[in-house]
Amino acid sequence: MSPNAWRALVSALADDSAREVYARIVLDTSVEPALDALSPGKRRRVLDSLREAGLISPDGAGWRIEPDVFRVALAAAPSPPRPTGANRFFVDGRLVTYPSRAADRDEVLARIAERMMQPGETLSERALNDRLAEVVDDVAAMRRYLVDAGFLDRARDGTIYSRPR
Repeated sequence: MSPNAWRALVSALADDSAREVYARIVLDTSVEPALDALSPGKRRRVLDSLREAGLISPDGAGWRIEPDVFRVALAAAPSPPRPTGANRFFVDGRLVTYPSRAADRDEVLARIAERMMQPGETLSERALNDRLAEVVDDVAAMRRYLVDAGFLDRARDGTIYSRPR
């Protein structure tokens, strides 16, 4: 099956009349009331679109569903690429998992430090907290991790933070 097979399924089911006919076939109820309400041309188009999409097939004088059509279409669709490197710890730009491996932690901390400030830039603790809140839930812990790993410098009084050059 084509990787784009899902398009035919969605296209066929986008039509209200086709959805009603398909639902009646799925529920094993009479399709005649739904089909009788349609013009002969629309009736033919509805049944053709459902059949061509692989949703139904003739069954004697009626129709039957093809139960594997969705599974087959999903199996044929390409999987989204899996994130690699530090990207696998972020979702929509936010850190969702703090890495346990030291190399991964360093990569994640470097990425966050680069997003927070430019080399040589200084920020107050409040300004840094505001920026960190956009990326992490535990701002204080991340601030500590960045300082301990050497990605940020903290003034002795803890009010000013800077990124080493």
